[in-house]
Amino acid sequence: MSDVKPPLPLWPFIVVDALFLGLAALLLKFGQRPLPWQEGGLMILCGALGARSFVTPFLRRNADEQALSQVKLLAEATGQIQKLDQLAGQISSATNQWLELQSNTTQAAESAKQVAERMAAEAKAFTEFMQRASETERNHLRVEVEKLRRAEGERLQVITHVLDHVFALFQAARHSGQPALLEQISQFQNACREAARRIGLVQTAGQAGEAYDAKLHQLPENTSPAENALVADTLAAGYTYQGQLLRRPVVALKMTNDEARIP
Repeated sequence: MSDVKPPLPLWPFIVVDALFLGLAALLLKFGQRPLPWQEGGLMILCGALGARSFVTPFLRRNADEQALSQVKLLAEATGQIQKLDQLAGQISSATNQWLELQSNTTQAAESAKQVAERMAAEAKAFTEFMQRASETERNHLRVEVEKLRRAEGERLQVITHVLDHVFALFQAARHSGQPALLEQISQFQNACREAARRIGLVQTAGQAGEAYDAKLHQLPENTSPAENALVADTLAAGYTYQGQLLRRPVVALKMTNDEARIP
């Protein structure tokens, strides 16, 4: 806006207008009567030129103002266009940032999906491993329990076999008629029974005179009990282990009319 021309001065046009009007007045005053057409035409031309010179600066100013207004409008339009360009640049930058953010969000979602899939796969693999390990551990424990049971069974067989021999010695000492020997063997048998009782193995025997019960006693092979039979003696001890029956004692029955017969 610094290159806009200053307003057009009025005084030169007023001077020119005064000259033309003065010339027309002189023609009117000193001209012939009646005025010839040449002088009349010259007077009219001077009046017209004077009027034109008077109106010209205003027309020029109006044109300059319109041009200035157009320049201002053009400058404002240019400023608005520049603002629109800036706005378009901001919109473009925001769009690029949004696209970048969307791309990053998509990548993050894909990464999260991959992480979730890996975690699910690892969890499944860990679960399968734990199941296999648990199954292997159960099998190992089952084998160990079976080994312990076999070892326990073998140990019980050895102990019951020893106790059977001790009981046989006690029976022999009882029938030997030697009280001192019987007392020693009895003490030895009681010591063995106490040692066995500490691991849960209890030796049982039939009581002389009690009624025979097939659930509590057993007879030697090829022997059948009579009705209301009574126990006479114990031939072999029975055993219970931790409350469970391992073997019933083998007993002999009293001789009655319906006695058990041994072929």
